[in-house]
Amino acid sequence: MNGHVRSRRTLGIAVASALAVTLSACGGATDAGRGGDTAEGAPSPGITDDSVTLGITTPLSGSTAGPGTCTVAGVRAYFGMRNAEGGIEFGDGQTRTVEIEALDDTYDPQQAAANYDQLKNEVFAMTAGLGTPTNRAWRDAAIADEVPQALIMTGDPIFSDTEQSPWQLGFVPIYQNEGEAFGELLAASGQQHRVAILSQNDDYGEGYVEGFKAAVEGADNIEIVDELTYEATDTSVDAQITELANSGADVIFNAMSLVPLVVGALQKAQQLGWTPSWFLPSNTSSPGAVLEPGGGGAFPGIYSVSFAKAPASPAFAEDEDVQTYLSALAEYGDYPEPPAFPHCQWSWMVGATLEQAFTQMEEPTRDSFMEALRGIQGYEAPLMLPGTSVDTTQDGQPAVSSVVVQKYNGRGYDTVESFG
Repeated sequence: MNGHVRSRRTLGIAVASALAVTLSACGGATDAGRGGDTAEGAPSPGITDDSVTLGITTPLSGSTAGPGTCTVAGVRAYFGMRNAEGGIEFGDGQTRTVEIEALDDTYDPQQAAANYDQLKNEVFAMTAGLGTPTNRAWRDAAIADEVPQALIMTGDPIFSDTEQSPWQLGFVPIYQNEGEAFGELLAASGQQHRVAILSQNDDYGEGYVEGFKAAVEGADNIEIVDELTYEATDTSVDAQITELANSGADVIFNAMSLVPLVVGALQKAQQLGWTPSWFLPSNTSSPGAVLEPGGGGAFPGIYSVSFAKAPASPAFAEDEDVQTYLSALAEYGDYPEPPAFPHCQWSWMVGATLEQAFTQMEEPTRDSFMEALRGIQGYEAPLMLPGTSVDTTQDGQPAVSSVVVQKYNGRGYDTVESFG
């Protein structure tokens, strides 16, 4: 496995655990549902000398079931492979297998919170779950319970702010990072472009737009001619696409998180005879699940960002990392076909990154795990694209903050350095 841990830094949250121990020793009662360590160095819930159990709440049914299922499959595949090899040697000297408990939240925040409540006393840490609203629904509870919410699939910056979220860390780039990459590429083209924006009316959409606007601010070749939003509960964006088509934009910046709506937007634009270049977020840019059914080949260019090798890309057909991943995904992840969603690759990387933390944690405690997790730097996880890496030491940034811009080639994506 490539890469290694090069630095570590201590979290202030250890003070809270020490205080809890002191209060207990003085006769104070502790909350039975609390997830923190009951005594210094004592094992946390969900870990024994032989195994550690991780929890996932993610959409396994409903409109986001495709990417949600991938968030489980990749992690299960990675640790299934490692378990078959004998397990993982942790920093405390014990070799453990890693077990996964996954529950379906249907992308519903209330159900996600209920799933967390069901799992919190049985698992060592929560990980990999998809969605901003669903992860936000139990973030405060995880902080109060001192349960790690580690390497989750949301680009919300709050999860990577150690002061606001001491028990959290996002995995994928924050929305602003992706939006900024799009904007920089477009502004650097030197050509005049009229841009229409359609975004989800929440933190997800706002983050993408914020990053994009920051990158094109002051660029005299970029004009934003119209800007609309939609609600995550909407079943169609036909009205918005119709209005944007009348703007005369030759580029659409489309910050949408729901696969059916992206497919519908692509199809509606073609019905109207509007064929601009598109920018799509990484989580809704799948060639197989989005662009093929949406008729992506009709547009002059569809751009997205990535940090992961795509198995569908001819460039990685013989790649050793990709072959190992696909084999394990079929054998241990119950995913026999090459995945249509990048979330399978991302969660495979989550597994590899968790292993890096496990090998460095010196005690079987959640405190020790979080300390180790926040000390990973310059780690080139399996499937990472050249120029990207895992770095958990930057406050305010997720585990992965580096991305490259790619253009759809009719089958997969090719990395590009210029727009057009």
